[in-house]
Amino acid sequence: MTELEMARNVINAADKEMAKLFEQRMEAVKIVAKYKKEHGLPIDDIAREAEIIKRNSESVESDEFRPYYVDFLKSTIDISKKLQHKLLDGMRVAYSGVEGAFANIAAEKIFPDAACVGYSDFKAAYNAVQNGECDCALLPVENSFNGDVGKVLDLAFFGDLYINGVYEAEIVHNLLAPQGVSIGDIKQVISHPQALGQCATYIEKMGFEQIEAVNTAVAAKMVAESGRTDIAAIASEEAAKKFGLCKLEGHINEASGNTTRFAVFSKNHREYQAGDKRFIMLFTVKNTAGSLGRAVSVIGEHGFNLRALKSRPTKELSWDYYFYAEGEGNLGTFEGKAMLADLNACCNTVKIIATYEKEIKI
Repeated sequence: MTELEMARNVINAADKEMAKLFEQRMEAVKIVAKYKKEHGLPIDDIAREAEIIKRNSESVESDEFRPYYVDFLKSTIDISKKLQHKLLDGMRVAYSGVEGAFANIAAEKIFPDAACVGYSDFKAAYNAVQNGECDCALLPVENSFNGDVGKVLDLAFFGDLYINGVYEAEIVHNLLAPQGVSIGDIKQVISHPQALGQCATYIEKMGFEQIEAVNTAVAAKMVAESGRTDIAAIASEEAAKKFGLCKLEGHINEASGNTTRFAVFSKNHREYQAGDKRFIMLFTVKNTAGSLGRAVSVIGEHGFNLRALKSRPTKELSWDYYFYAEGEGNLGTFEGKAMLADLNACCNTVKIIATYEKEIKI
């Protein structure tokens, strides 16, 4: 047997073994795709991919071959994601609004293979997941300029869904009107209350009368169907394209860094993972002096930092509140479990609705 034939035999044997390992890997990928669908997680996980490439490439002893193995890994990951995209085809993601709404735009970026389904309001989108119509819901929880979305926080407190990812999306508001209308013709603007608040300075300067709509895309649709030349919508460029409107003026929101935080809600709680650095909890305290202070102290005593603490009325009793807390740290650790045990001892209720690594910009 020649040296060439021997080399080819080695390659054939290696390829045969890799084929078996490839099938094993792809079967595992199917399990990953199923988990992501059930938990409302996106296919792309840049941090995880980088970790795989770094860890596995270190197993290659040859400096000459290592760069080629990195390319091999990248190709394998891309193939794995192609299978995941195929398996997640048919996933349904609920959001509040119609096509062109900021939530719709965000949902399509996070879940490019899913069918994004618009609902009339936050509660309807949330309920669509609870009753099994959709796999997950993408809902806004906070805007950097206009604050919390209280209705969504209330749904999180009273409902049964969990947050399995938090995403940051820059919001750019535009003044949209029917074709042929000039800015001097506009007397009224219509949009979601959050959008109106974010553009308050501009609206006041222009002297427009404000009208509220259920969301920005609905506002654009209403303007398009109104037949009027004196009304404009505040919405996205995507909404302008969807409903045939023209952009009279762009980026009219007051804050240039206007960002909305969206959360993905699903029925299944994502297990604690070693890389988790953030958590969201909801709790109520006994109606006694110092009870809230004690709860906050427990969190700090165990080395966890609170990034946000907000109160909302429970609406069940007068002057009764629940607290929404976002913190830094891993609740799956020994210290995290000890903190939760101590917190449960001094609170009426403690509900963990989210544990995740970091917020992702889209």
